[in-house]
Amino acid sequence: LKMSWLRFYLPLHVLMAACLCQSIKAPTTSSQQSFRTDLFNFYHSLILADGKETTVHLMKDIPKRYYFVLEESRVLSPFTVTVTPCDVPIEWSILVHKASASSLGRETQGDHDTQTQKAPSMVSTIFNYKGNSVETYMGMSSHSALYMLEFLSTERDTHITVYLMTDTTSGHLYPELPMDPRIDVIGVGHTTVTLTWKHSPSVLQHRESIQYCLLVNEKHNYKSLCAAETAIRSSGMKLPPTLTLSLSPYLLEPQQVMILSNSELSIINKVSSGEVRQICMGTKNTYTVPSLSPSTQYYFDVFVVNLLTNASAAYTGTFARTLEEPEPKVTKLKDGKVVQVFLDGKKQKFYSLQYQARHKKVQFSFQLCHGQVRVHIMKNGKTVASENISEQRYFSLKGKLLDTYLVQLRSTEESNSSVKVQVSPHFHKPLFPLLPESLKIKSFSKLRTCNSVTIAWLGTQEESKYCVYKRRIEEDQVWRELQSTDRCSGPESRHKSEKVLCKYFYDLNLQRAVTTETIKGLDAGTLYLFDVYLFGPSGIPVRYHSKVIKTRKKC
Repeated sequence: LKMSWLRFYLPLHVLMAACLCQSIKAPTTSSQQSFRTDLFNFYHSLILADGKETTVHLMKDIPKRYYFVLEESRVLSPFTVTVTPCDVPIEWSILVHKASASSLGRETQGDHDTQTQKAPSMVSTIFNYKGNSVETYMGMSSHSALYMLEFLSTERDTHITVYLMTDTTSGHLYPELPMDPRIDVIGVGHTTVTLTWKHSPSVLQHRESIQYCLLVNEKHNYKSLCAAETAIRSSGMKLPPTLTLSLSPYLLEPQQVMILSNSELSIINKVSSGEVRQICMGTKNTYTVPSLSPSTQYYFDVFVVNLLTNASAAYTGTFARTLEEPEPKVTKLKDGKVVQVFLDGKKQKFYSLQYQARHKKVQFSFQLCHGQVRVHIMKNGKTVASENISEQRYFSLKGKLLDTYLVQLRSTEESNSSVKVQVSPHFHKPLFPLLPESLKIKSFSKLRTCNSVTIAWLGTQEESKYCVYKRRIEEDQVWRELQSTDRCSGPESRHKSEKVLCKYFYDLNLQRAVTTETIKGLDAGTLYLFDVYLFGPSGIPVRYHSKVIKTRKKC
């Protein structure tokens, strides 16, 4: 026992167990009992690796202990301990035992009443902390000493990382932060925020192995990259380790989108609390975050990352609120004038039209050209009509002179939509002709031949003009033709050779307002696209739904 136990790493536990057993045999004081408890804690601890980041898993209310040994030195030797909480706040402390082996031996032999009472306290706490920030303890030692780190989580199970460094000449595991680690917001727009920060000294020294990564979210700032990744995982998605720290491709989850452009790696994580974006931009220290939502508060965190070790250091996070979206431009409607509106399905924005009434009665007419559209009409700020339209639609409204009407339109689909709009005080001069119950074209399979087909469509009680057009198409064009049809386009967009015939008809009895037509001179086994246009008093045509029919191969 007279030999220094600090010089023998492996028998450390054996020696401490012997000390503990022998001390139990002697009469004890309260200080001796406390000392034996501390020794017992040391004995049931784990060795903390030096120069390597250690992940520690903590269970709620159960402390976990690690120890490390510093040998005697002629000069003061610096050492650091860095602890990074990855979720909830934790409590941690550093205890030191500075006794020599000879003092331990004197306590376990001879006159216990005199020797042990004169011995000073063997264990002391030199540091303690509670919180969720990354904290580093820097110490100096020249004596042989045994250190113990104790960690405790009182909120829930969690994990942390611990880094011990006793050889300060080997360089830093963590990239260095500048003296001023704040992120500055230098520009805010409706959908963008521009950030800048001071360079890390590590970037200037090791440009090839260091890069900056930016985290953007709508919830709060994160004090470490470890905490950010934990938060993303807890939201229900699987996150590959060190997600932002490598530009090498890997398999993403369905909730993730990776974008690589201009040497920047962007990863968008779809989580329950919104999007979490991770952008790695190399060594640039100014960045404009694009594609943000207007009038929304975002939190920004910058991490300087060592690509060789995956270790990172966090700048002081910031936040900014994007500007409110500007009021949409309002188009003025004039009596009897037709306006065609094109709507972006991806942006899902309202397009606004305004009309000031010059009559007590007004009629709004809508002709859907493509897609599906939501129509919302307000009179003097109050809603008077709101519905989705898929074909033609009239809204006849009554009010007072100089009432202000606001018409708002938006696409209900992700694809683009378009619609024609007219407002008029003349109820007796509608924009569109009187429409039948259905705009479908019917074909008769039994009447199909190798060179002719027979079609039918509904008419109305009002005499109107109907024109039939045909066009030959291929099998792979059918879906595209039916999806891209512009129902507002008239026969003027068709080639003259596609025209088949025009005819007038009507029937006061709607049950008999049906007409048929046999189109001859077709090729056998060929697909044809048929269209019927209905013309009313205003001259604006209404297009029936296109019909694709194939002639018989053999007759």
